Amino acid sequence: MDITFAKKHLLKAANDNTLCIRKMGAKRAELYQRRLGALRAASSLEDLRNMPGRFHSLTSDRNGQWACNLDHPYRLIIEPVASDVSTNPDGTLDASVVNVVCIVEIVDYHGN
Repeated sequence: MDITFAKKHLLKAANDNTLCIRKMGAKRAELYQRRLGALRAASSLEDLRNMPGRFHSLTSDRNGQWACNLDHPYRLIIEPVASDVSTNPDGTLDASVVNVVCIVEIVDYHGN
């Protein structure tokens, strides 16, 4: 799968492990790199459902986004990138056709 980045600091951290560790700490940096590896290895968003990190779709004000675990309580937030996003008959995203995602942020969205 192809990956884009919503913020420059996430791209820089993805490409520079020393910077990543300095900004995020060793544990989160290691998990960030693992999740990026899983994203790159997947052929579609659907493939991620069974990979380590508990990739899952979000609802409510984060509808359309997906999350995966980093170090508790932080999550890596991703969004599908597509000009024509296909949906299932029930209106949900057809994750099997999404092959480009955008890394949006790393956040503790439960803390609010």
